[in-house]
Amino acid sequence: MVNNYYLLTDEEKDLQLMVRDFMNKEVKPVVAECDEKSEVPMEAVKKAIGMGLHCMNIPEEYGGMGLTARMMTVIREEFGKVDAGFSVTLGNNGLGSTPCMVFGTEEQKRKLADIVVPGGFSPFCLTESSSGSDAASLRTTAVRKGDEYVINGSKCFITNAELGGIYTVFAYTDKEKGTRGGMSCFLVERDRAGVSVGKHENKMGLRTNTTADVVFEDVVIPAANRIGEEGEGFRIAMKTLERSRPLGSSTAVGISQACIDICVDYAKQRIIFGKPMSAKQAIQFMIADMDIQTQAARQMCMYASTLIDQGIYDGRVGAAVKTFCSDTAMKVTTDAVQVLGGYGYSKEYPVEKMMRDAKLYQIFEGTNQIQRVVISGQLFK
Repeated sequence: MVNNYYLLTDEEKDLQLMVRDFMNKEVKPVVAECDEKSEVPMEAVKKAIGMGLHCMNIPEEYGGMGLTARMMTVIREEFGKVDAGFSVTLGNNGLGSTPCMVFGTEEQKRKLADIVVPGGFSPFCLTESSSGSDAASLRTTAVRKGDEYVINGSKCFITNAELGGIYTVFAYTDKEKGTRGGMSCFLVERDRAGVSVGKHENKMGLRTNTTADVVFEDVVIPAANRIGEEGEGFRIAMKTLERSRPLGSSTAVGISQACIDICVDYAKQRIIFGKPMSAKQAIQFMIADMDIQTQAARQMCMYASTLIDQGIYDGRVGAAVKTFCSDTAMKVTTDAVQVLGGYGYSKEYPVEKMMRDAKLYQIFEGTNQIQRVVISGQLFK
């Protein structure tokens, strides 16, 4: 595989290689079976937790790794080269914990860290059956009663729902005010009365990650579990997604890079019309285009993560990165299946799985159509 990171420090390269070695030894051998069964490779996940890879974004003072966004981008690509579902399982903790770590109080940060750092998960609960891209139409409510809130509602397609230790939940505290002043954000522990998890979703891709409904029935939480002020929930959700999109997109880059590596090896070994497939200009150019797009996607991720490390959060940049990287992954994986022909369509090679995994990157954390709404909205503002 061609070296794609020339500017990493020696320490960063060591961490990258450590993660790469871990993924190849612990995850790669079980991916196909777990994908077939739609199971999380829990033994590998437990080992990753022991390495701290489930709390990369949590500051060291709270027990996490405290990595830069730039370094998390590098690691998430290494995850994606082997299994995007595994990347989502670990990386989603960053999405779920960011509202608390960025907008929460000291007490809230320690509460979340005390659950997550030892091996817990913090699912991000925004999506509902009636509100995917249209977050304003969610129905979950949180009613204030003295020093407590009572939460009722349900969330769907929640990543790590079954593994959740503490959920980050978005609910209306005043529906009439809409998103700009009526939605709030809360921490809800998994073991609170009234919290339940629905059926495991049988998905097309990312089958090595668990996704399910989370139901809240008269769940009572202390007011101290509210992150930020009442009415700040929508802003917190959007600011969180601005931070998470570039990091998640680096997994899509990993998918693309893995497909290129597979295609290069296959084309050198496969003999057609008396010559290696790699000698055919049609194949050469096809794989070259895959590499061009993947290199561009990688640099967009690195640029966006560098901005985040500098405290710059540009929604237009994050939306562009997410859109370009996921569209690239879909194009590259489709082309990889074509290069391998019948073998590409067969489960004998992993490119068909990568194609299924890539599709969801065009959908979650805001569909690519919504990302274009974000981009054009800022351009014409």
